[in-house]
Amino acid sequence: MEWRHVEAARRVLERETGTIVRDWGGQIPLALAYPNTYAVGMSSLAIHTLYQLLNNIPGILCERTFASLSGRAAPDAPLLTLETQRPVRDVAVLAFSVSFEMDYFNVIQMLRRAQIPVRAEERGRYDPLVIFGGPAVSANPEPMAPVADAIVVGELEPIVTDLVNCFSPATGRGREEALTQMANVPGVYVPTLHEGERIQRQLLRDLDAYPTATSIIAPEAEFGDMYLIEIARGCGWGCRFCLAGYWYRPPRQRSVKQILHQAQEGLKYRDKIGLVASAVSDYGEIDSLVTGLRDMGADISVSSLRVKPLPPILVCALAESGAQSITLAPEAGSERLRQVIRKGITHNDVMDATELVASHDFHTLKLYFMVGLPGETDQDIADLIQMVEEIAGRFPRHIVVNVTPFVPKAHTPFQRAGVCPQDTLRTRQERIESELHSRRVEIRVGGVLEAHTQATLSRGDRRIGEALMAMDTPRPRRWGSALREQGLDWQMYLRERGGKETLPWDFIDAGTSPGLLETEYRKSREIMETMRCCNAHVHEEPA
Repeated sequence: MEWRHVEAARRVLERETGTIVRDWGGQIPLALAYPNTYAVGMSSLAIHTLYQLLNNIPGILCERTFASLSGRAAPDAPLLTLETQRPVRDVAVLAFSVSFEMDYFNVIQMLRRAQIPVRAEERGRYDPLVIFGGPAVSANPEPMAPVADAIVVGELEPIVTDLVNCFSPATGRGREEALTQMANVPGVYVPTLHEGERIQRQLLRDLDAYPTATSIIAPEAEFGDMYLIEIARGCGWGCRFCLAGYWYRPPRQRSVKQILHQAQEGLKYRDKIGLVASAVSDYGEIDSLVTGLRDMGADISVSSLRVKPLPPILVCALAESGAQSITLAPEAGSERLRQVIRKGITHNDVMDATELVASHDFHTLKLYFMVGLPGETDQDIADLIQMVEEIAGRFPRHIVVNVTPFVPKAHTPFQRAGVCPQDTLRTRQERIESELHSRRVEIRVGGVLEAHTQATLSRGDRRIGEALMAMDTPRPRRWGSALREQGLDWQMYLRERGGKETLPWDFIDAGTSPGLLETEYRKSREIMETMRCCNAHVHEEPA
């Protein structure tokens, strides 16, 4: 059966450009793992960046592995490296890049398929070191702590050399020596050796020092038709729900000169340049960047936009590049709730952005909203519906409304907020669907059960990791049973956390004072109460 997986890997490689394939002799073999499909993983700039960065270090050989090359892999399918189709259990280091908590289920399955003990304490001298990184597992490492030999907290670039220097003992089966060395590297959390000290999040100050762009042309990736370039990290707006806005503080951006240099290289392979940032429209020199890209003949795509600022030159460039859709994220329909979440945009801002988009030939306008936000009432849902109806009156073409349940994240002002009950979430989603059904609006709702599952993973402790490891077949739909079998229940993790209650991730120093987060949360609650008093027609209790 293994030969079929070897052939599948070779077919993928045949379609790629930029793959690095080297002999293992004299090298430290490392498998860079993405716990999702190849198409999703190869759309992650983290994979491209780490692949290039690690392979440029003398003595390191980095190959890739994914949960599957297409669709869902069978539980007994062997886990192989993509480049040379070697068993993943043969590498010295297995490094997972984890961006989303829901991929924790795939992590467990991948370790089992690789025949690597899932529990870190059960690994022996002949097993690979298993290392994790990425925003999800960095912000709250505890759910993965029983699984991980080490977790990189924050950005890898500042410590990559020091970390890689710890791998040599592992090749001589000196596992304990390697773990001890890693525990002494700033920003590296080794759960089995941790004695309660704070772990400092690592931050790359100068983005230009490490260019971040597509390193492998992969036609089968989700964004395989474009060359991706990261133009900035972080966001200065301070939306109270947003992990990226707090975890990647302070906001930093690359120089126009470097971005254009990378784009010139990318245009050798693709006509379209995909600009990646928390909000591309926030880039401080967006006019110069767009002008430079268009002057060199590049079409442009973007990862995300803010309602305000929304530079006309960028919207025009997207339309001229043939974009069929554009996405705006009001997040909440009412002025009150946008103040609660500190979104920083008004109703008029949303309408101005809609009219700007409508003045160009986009076929589809996509809108993103959250339901179940702290303090949300039925009136906020009514305001959301009214906003969409007004937008539909100004954008005469196709509108897609995405309605996703809110999930609180560690290291944000809403980290202690409770999660809205499933029945309330479903009722509000159904109301939105029902009342907008007659309009030319397509409604897409995020899974309520999935949101509750994600909330337990994002704010969980080590008991969550135990429940994951105990699952015979790790699947989100079986999560409720897995919790019960460990003597846990949903509400332990979905409830509001008291201001004095210790949080599982308190030992992580994210560079933001807990006092700031508590102050922001208190301000949000004050707005909830003040605005409710000023709007006597609102009688519903908040979720």
